[in-house]
Amino acid sequence: MALPANQRKVSFRAKTESKCPVCGTMHAKEELMSGSGRLIAGNLTGELRRLYEPSKKWGKIYPLAYAVQVCPKCLYAAYPKDFSNANAEEVKGLKATIQHRQKLIQTLFGALNFNEDRQLVLGVASFLLAVDCYHLRSAEIAPTIKKAVSCMRAAWLLDDLFQDAPYRPYDKVKDFYYMEASKAYRATVEASGTSDAEPDAEAVGFASGPDLDKNFGFIGIQFLYGLLTHKYIDQLAPEKNKVRLKVLTDAKRAISKVYGGGKATKEKPQAMIDIAKDAHDAMGEMIGELEAELNPAPEAAAT
Repeated sequence: MALPANQRKVSFRAKTESKCPVCGTMHAKEELMSGSGRLIAGNLTGELRRLYEPSKKWGKIYPLAYAVQVCPKCLYAAYPKDFSNANAEEVKGLKATIQHRQKLIQTLFGALNFNEDRQLVLGVASFLLAVDCYHLRSAEIAPTIKKAVSCMRAAWLLDDLFQDAPYRPYDKVKDFYYMEASKAYRATVEASGTSDAEPDAEAVGFASGPDLDKNFGFIGIQFLYGLLTHKYIDQLAPEKNKVRLKVLTDAKRAISKVYGGGKATKEKPQAMIDIAKDAHDAMGEMIGELEAELNPAPEAAAT
């Protein structure tokens, strides 16, 4: 028999309080408790998300909801390792955008209180705030991959929220964050190995997941970049022109690295290889059709 909601102890507050570097507010970070059957791992989705089965005792728990630390006053948000290390220039930008963050949350969810225990809505809001704040962080902490992962997680939880409240437009917001994830993954892949590259996620102690239980590393980044580009190409590049051709070609090249060789490993499960090959082949067909439209054969052009 499930416990009443007010008796379900699934989290605890850190003994040492954190000081917000933006507004100075002291708060105790909330952490998810483990053990006692709280989390029952289920399947891994095609987007590399780990699903969890509801427990009869503890009910539905969203581990992702606890991943981002949020100041309850100014709504500054970051992953825990980044929370306290904002420099003076970053703090200046974060202070200037407090009202923007407050308006974002108010518009989408109404009044929220981050002093309360995390649940699905607060989890979604935490990732939206993280995306907003990492736009203002400096390159040395690798903000681009953190934006990509935060967008991906936001989209997942927004989909969960839409299932609970289909009368709200959370599905449209979800699609927006999927597209933002695609753009950030693309920027990460394209900058890799160039002078514009930010540090690798691992170099700054960030597991790029995309979920919490397994880190697929750079191969996962390439996979999600290609997968999301294929899924959202009509929104990312709506016109059938050279821009669309380049977007598809670059994404196809990235995802080819995932299924290349076709041999499953711990880092590349067979399901990932199969999905990558399907997306690669589909984008190849789209590229072929687009090239034919943009560069028709002489006989066809004369007709």
